[in-house]
Amino acid sequence: MTAFTLAFDEADPADVDRLGGKGSGLARMTRQGLRVPAGYVIGTDACRAYLGTRTLPDGLADEVLARLAALEARTGKTFGGGPVPLLLSVRSGAPVSMPGMMDTILNLGLDRTAAVALAEATGDSRFVADVVARFHAMYAETVLGALDPGAGIGDLVADVGPRDDAGAVYDRVWAACEAALADDTGDSVPADPRAQLVGAVEAVFRSWNTRRARTYRDFHKIPHDLGTAVVVQAMVFGNLSDDSGSGVVFTRNPVTGEPGLFGEYLAHSQGEDVVAGTRTPDPVTEALAPDLLAELRATCSELERAQGDVLDIEFTVERSTLYLLQVRSAKRTPEAAVRIAADIVAEGLTTPATALRGVSVEQVRQVQRPGFADTDVERARSAGRLLTTGIGACPGQVSGVLVLDPDRAGERAAGGEDVVLARTVTSPADLHGMIAAQGIVTATGGSTSHAAVVARALGTACVVGAGALRVDEAARTLEVDGRRLHEGDDVSLDGSTGELFAGRFAVSTPAAATGALGDLLGIAAAAGAGEVLARVTLPADVDAAREAGAAGLVTAIDDVLVATGHLDGLVAHLLADGGVEALDGVADLVAQEFAPVLAAAGDVEVGVRAIDLVADEARELLQQTAVTTRHPELTVPLGRPALVEAQLRGLERAVEKAGGAPRVHLAVRHVSDAAEATALRELGRGAAVGVGAYVTGPRAAFAAEAIAAAADVLWVEVRTLQAAVFGIPARHLLTAEPLDGYVRRGLLSCDPRTTLDPAVADLLVRVAAAQEAGCRVGMRLSGQVSEEMVAQLHGLGFRRFAVDAAEVRPLLLALGKAALQ
Repeated sequence: MTAFTLAFDEADPADVDRLGGKGSGLARMTRQGLRVPAGYVIGTDACRAYLGTRTLPDGLADEVLARLAALEARTGKTFGGGPVPLLLSVRSGAPVSMPGMMDTILNLGLDRTAAVALAEATGDSRFVADVVARFHAMYAETVLGALDPGAGIGDLVADVGPRDDAGAVYDRVWAACEAALADDTGDSVPADPRAQLVGAVEAVFRSWNTRRARTYRDFHKIPHDLGTAVVVQAMVFGNLSDDSGSGVVFTRNPVTGEPGLFGEYLAHSQGEDVVAGTRTPDPVTEALAPDLLAELRATCSELERAQGDVLDIEFTVERSTLYLLQVRSAKRTPEAAVRIAADIVAEGLTTPATALRGVSVEQVRQVQRPGFADTDVERARSAGRLLTTGIGACPGQVSGVLVLDPDRAGERAAGGEDVVLARTVTSPADLHGMIAAQGIVTATGGSTSHAAVVARALGTACVVGAGALRVDEAARTLEVDGRRLHEGDDVSLDGSTGELFAGRFAVSTPAAATGALGDLLGIAAAAGAGEVLARVTLPADVDAAREAGAAGLVTAIDDVLVATGHLDGLVAHLLADGGVEALDGVADLVAQEFAPVLAAAGDVEVGVRAIDLVADEARELLQQTAVTTRHPELTVPLGRPALVEAQLRGLERAVEKAGGAPRVHLAVRHVSDAAEATALRELGRGAAVGVGAYVTGPRAAFAAEAIAAAADVLWVEVRTLQAAVFGIPARHLLTAEPLDGYVRRGLLSCDPRTTLDPAVADLLVRVAAAQEAGCRVGMRLSGQVSEEMVAQLHGLGFRRFAVDAAEVRPLLLALGKAALQ
């Protein structure tokens, strides 16, 4: 029994934690009888052991070489010799996909003997020169930290003839590469193929903790302690001949979600050429020979049916024979994720639970995001502001300042600017700038290049392959067909059409949800069985909220008066010494401004939050210091019962003016005692408007059952309750700092913006019990919905929620996922 390694045909594809995603996919395809070059996996446990000690675990090197001997026997090839040499690829493969973030070495196993044997086996010394140069450059960069393979190496390879003496060719190319490396780092690539293999394995382990890998994991919230597996696999050569090549294919379009094979192929190339973005490949449906394309279509269809998901497949063609090198769940744009999830449920390829898991609330938000005004775009085209058109790699329409360097992109974004990052080609070293940017554009590369794949993972608008761009990083300029832009100039980018414009555009109202999003949320709503109310302020907000799927509405008296410009009037009435007359003025304002909102609402439920004179978020608008200094009784919920009565009267009149029969309730914040709830019920007795309470503190949550017994409706303001338990201002739970830094330093065991604290969860158990008495209990979630928090609340038994209008669709998705977990 081996400690750290498994051959593809021995491994259990379900053991992703040990095999990593790449190893699991190769094991699965091998079991399916597909044409996969043989190999083995070094498990993530070996990586974790290495990271703990910075040395390879005892016995691993011997085990790796023993596996190598078995691979030689299986392939009939010889590692480091002839007659047919065995060359290897050594690739990383984490349990969670991290495309382009860790290291790969191809063509490993070359020494002079193997090079001569390879030339004899293939009949092509130029091919051998190319393989030697590629291997040396990748090993030098990955293992030894070299920056440049050396000027002139490419020319040296190009000068080699197919029939040149292979030994002499190897000597020239290897010596030139070694000289360049010595000038760069002073190091040398081992000539012994077995030493090369051990060094490559260690380098892949090290790459788990590179800056770019850690940045990627931080952004995507991937744990740092998973470690990576290492896949050691027999090489097949896409750069061997004109009927050879490499490609990447998706089983559906990862940009739009449209069914059908989508991908790219480069003849006479290795896989790195396709994804690096340094050459622009051809569409796979046009570039592959008909018989190979038919085989690839059939294989992709089989794999998609077997795995119930859209897949990203890497392949190599060696002398007209198709080999599969990798399969994984495809990164996809938000628009594609939504369509794909809806389609594969409709096609019966997967279950609703699995399909919903493939879509995040952030992707739903991005599908809703704003775009350019069509009239502005047409005027810009007519005015000659269209600079160039590339390949739309990730949808989204953004304007920002042009920046040509990832470090400066991060700096300017941190200063509050929207940034469009332009590069000739991106690499993993650019990741921090790509994360900071609102849009990305590259001069080279196709839709499977590094920039395209990372942008889709980030949901960032991206255009690639804009070949007319000339980026001068030193001068900080961008030239397009003789037109020069400087860093800092305004540009606009359309990630769907591939267009780059000079100047900025206005942003249009967010587009209505696509049919696919409606279908997907229908699946989620049916599973979630929840009731979602949306926050609105003006009558114009109501239709959008209902269209998004809201079953009811929530609003607040002070919010509506702010939006209609009458808050000053409210404050004037509260500061006045007119007693009942002043409060009549408050009732008049409420009746006047709420009648249009209630008329737009029709007969749906409308929850209205009463005026809160101690609300942290409205301190200045409500002139809290002046009002509460003159009237300290207004700092407690029922300090002036007549104010609550005035709001009830105003709402009753608004209901009458609206001419419909809306179900309206008025809920008062900061109620913390059953006696307050009882007094509130008495105030509302006989009114056409129901009464309720907002739970904002621990004491109220603790007494929730008693409070609910005297209320029609009970709302829990989750953010405010969390903040009270943590002892921090509630407004900080809607911002990045200071909590980002605090959580990063490990000073909180959970992030209160995304996760329920155990103390809060314990309190909410008591709140949940209040539902048994027949009171309608709801959770008010402000800011962006957290899937984790929604799942926790759903698990506690809550099915009624109120959110900002833009979060209705994300919440519906989150509830559906929680119900199907």
